[in-house]
Amino acid sequence: PPLVVVDRPGSVSPLSEQPSRRYTPGMANASRRKTSFEVDFAKVDAVRALLGTSTLTDTVDAALAEVIDVAARRALLDVLFTAGALQLDDADVMSAAWR
Repeated sequence: PPLVVVDRPGSVSPLSEQPSRRYTPGMANASRRKTSFEVDFAKVDAVRALLGTSTLTDTVDAALAEVIDVAARRALLDVLFTAGALQLDDADVMSAAWR
C-alpha cells in the first residue's frame, strides 16, 4: 500500500503529494529529530490560527518559540520591577542617558 500522511483525523493524503512532510534520513540532528506524540488538534488549529502557521511541525516549533519568548519577557519585567536594578535614581547614570 502507498504511504500516506495523516494531518488530522479524517484527513489522509498520499505521501507523494506531501513532499515537504516526508521524513528522510539526515533530517534528525542534535537539536531536531522525528518523534511521535498525541496532540489535541482543536488546540493545534487554534494555535495555528494565532501564529499563522500551516503545518503541524511549524505550529509546534512556533508555539515552543513563543513560550521561550514569553519567559524572556517575564524575566525582563522582573528586572524592570526590581528596585534599583536600572539605577534610575542615580544622577550620574541618568545624566549620561540623555546625551
